[in-house]
Amino acid sequence: MMPKLRFLAAALLLANGAAANEPAKPVAQSRLGTGYLKPPAMPDALLLIGPPPADGSKALTRDHAGEVKALALQGTPRWQLAISDADLFTPKATASFSCAAGFVIGPAETPKIDAIMRKVGSDFGMSTYPVKNKYKRPRPFAGNGKPICTPDYENILRNDGSYPSGHSAIGYGWAMVLAEIVPNRRGKLLARGAAFADSRRVCNVHFKSDVEAGGVVANSVFNALLSDPAFVADLASAKAEALKRVKPECSAENAALKLTR
Repeated sequence: MMPKLRFLAAALLLANGAAANEPAKPVAQSRLGTGYLKPPAMPDALLLIGPPPADGSKALTRDHAGEVKALALQGTPRWQLAISDADLFTPKATASFSCAAGFVIGPAETPKIDAIMRKVGSDFGMSTYPVKNKYKRPRPFAGNGKPICTPDYENILRNDGSYPSGHSAIGYGWAMVLAEIVPNRRGKLLARGAAFADSRRVCNVHFKSDVEAGGVVANSVFNALLSDPAFVADLASAKAEALKRVKPECSAENAALKLTR
């Protein structure tokens, strides 16, 4: 198993519990690490979003239409970008937002920005688990039998609730944090956050409503972060670091995203 998949599998196992009826583990026990927010500062996702779309609903019909469109992208450059966006743990993970930010992001190039992104990743990702654990919605690939973009952790995902998408919450959240750091790139960053989140639908591991619900949760978590003194202090340091810029190479990402525009 490739390193990024092994680490993600471990994170999902620790976050969702070894058994289907086991409650989510504390954030500190997850590969996502420890975030900024502690109860009661962490928003309660169960109060923010309702259940996933019901059988026979227009929302579920919309989900299935989005599922069909996603399956048509398998093997394309957009599919390859979705594989890259699935990475949350390798040194290259935060670089997904380099093109949108206008400079290279990474542990070597921008250590403070990289560090704040990884730390808030825990807040955004883990915030979804109360809802995941309550509804345990099956993933789309469990119904359509088609490949997913990261097959090495298919068995893990089968036991991890689809609704809402934790990856999507991280993508939307990273975009909002970076928009505070580089406000003149806000539009590009938020668009990249939406694309990063939608990569989960392209991957055949989430429905459109899962992705959107992840965004709702992420927005509330972001607002809570803005009231956290440690986050605010780190954000100021990250803003200062953003003044040092190295231009990224973006041709492949631009080509991939044009497929869905």
